[in-house]
Amino acid sequence: MKITDFLSEDSVIIGLKSTEKEDSLDELLMALEKAGRIKNRKEILEALVEREKLGSTGIGQGIAVPHAKTDQIDNLVGALGISRKGVHFEALDGEPVNIIFLVLAPSRATGIHLKALAKIARLLKDRVFRQSLKEASTASEALKIIAEDEEKINSLP
Repeated sequence: MKITDFLSEDSVIIGLKSTEKEDSLDELLMALEKAGRIKNRKEILEALVEREKLGSTGIGQGIAVPHAKTDQIDNLVGALGISRKGVHFEALDGEPVNIIFLVLAPSRATGIHLKALAKIARLLKDRVFRQSLKEASTASEALKIIAEDEEKINSLP
């Protein structure tokens, strides 16, 4: 599985407008809704907000990986938001978030959900990758950066 299998150009927002957690989640969900990848945005937003109540998915270093399982979708779905201003996400390090990788999985799909989160985490560990992603000026450029780094990781012994 590759991130580019569940993340498409129409669900990447360069220059998120929102600076608050819930608003930024809704902004990403609107992109997914507009792309026809989700139907019930409000219900999915509620699931994400409930998940955030368990502990912030703002993991530090300017990164958040909000995720939820929902019966509103049939396949793994992703969205990516890059914020120039920073989003107040209640991150573990208290810093604003610039990269938000949203992952939604069907309620019944535990394994694929965890694999997706692990792949994203592996990519985001790399400081150079994070910086390149933050500097992307278009959705296609962001996807190209992700695809190239995934290729590098997959070619490692």
